[in-house]
Amino acid sequence: MGKLEFGIWDSFPAHEMATSAVAADVYDQHLYEVQMAEELGYESYYVIEHQNSHVGQLTAPSVYLTAVALKTTTMRFGVMIYQLPFYNPIRLAEEAAMLDHLSHGRLEFGTGIGVAEHEFMRWNLPFFERQQMATEALEIIVKAWTQDEVTYDGKYWKFDEALPVPKPYQQPHPPIWVGAHSPASLEFAAKNNYNVSQNLDIDTTIAEKFDLYRKIWKECEHPGPMPRTFLTRAVHVAETDEKAREEAEQPLLTSRSLGRTGLANTRLGFKGNQDSPTQRELARVFEGMSTSFEFWTDNGLALVGSPETVTKQLKEQYELIGYDIFCASHRFGPLPKEQVIKSMKLFAEEVMPNFN
Repeated sequence: MGKLEFGIWDSFPAHEMATSAVAADVYDQHLYEVQMAEELGYESYYVIEHQNSHVGQLTAPSVYLTAVALKTTTMRFGVMIYQLPFYNPIRLAEEAAMLDHLSHGRLEFGTGIGVAEHEFMRWNLPFFERQQMATEALEIIVKAWTQDEVTYDGKYWKFDEALPVPKPYQQPHPPIWVGAHSPASLEFAAKNNYNVSQNLDIDTTIAEKFDLYRKIWKECEHPGPMPRTFLTRAVHVAETDEKAREEAEQPLLTSRSLGRTGLANTRLGFKGNQDSPTQRELARVFEGMSTSFEFWTDNGLALVGSPETVTKQLKEQYELIGYDIFCASHRFGPLPKEQVIKSMKLFAEEVMPNFN
């Protein structure tokens, strides 16, 4: 394993947007924290797209990341993930390529299919065909980045000599990531030589999945270095273990459910994930997240404590799983922004240097 890169994971949950006078205040605060993160030495910054969701309300991530590009100078950034079935793939390819130019080649391109049916049904999109839609979309996006014209006759999209511009700043294109949870998505990423990201499974499960990904990748005999792996975890650092738990416990326990009641009470309501072994395991994890602080910390889903404790937790996790980018999610639940900023600073100044 090479050098460990540290990033920031950011989200815009419904409760944060609902309790602000205007959305501009939320965007301004997050952009302030992005600039601070770059100054502190975090090397990358990632957001996640959701539509019709209480989990996140960053619904136009390319627009927001344009502001990030202009507010920063060295930090790499991306959407982890764009929900591909929600896009015209040629338009998304052009948006991403333009964003790559505006940042002078700092874009990471994260892709995924989405997991919650209530996000799809409100746009009249076929939830159970999202894997096929995403596969087709990504194939078109790569063509748009690497070919002068795109003619494509698919089930979901058809193009006749489309002329996408610009081509990306990075050649042949920005790094492509797959948000991979199921064995099928891990196999897809390995066979296509794409990087993989994870944020939901417990540590031991992720270790197994990353091992499977590496095994399949090696069997494919791809040229060049192995693609990178990425892990996001909630992180809260305070002066002592006791203070860190006192500050983080309730925000962690409510982070997955805040705002869900409002969605459930709408006319169409809330509808979760399809039934599969992967989704049943994620449901178990989400239940544990809502009921037990120890479930978070014992399974590596959150690193909480003093700088010394969090350093120890991170080293143990890194040795178990192995990854190239560790993305700290300092914002979760109703954690006050002052505590978020304090945690960012303590992690950057007293934890990250132990991994240089």
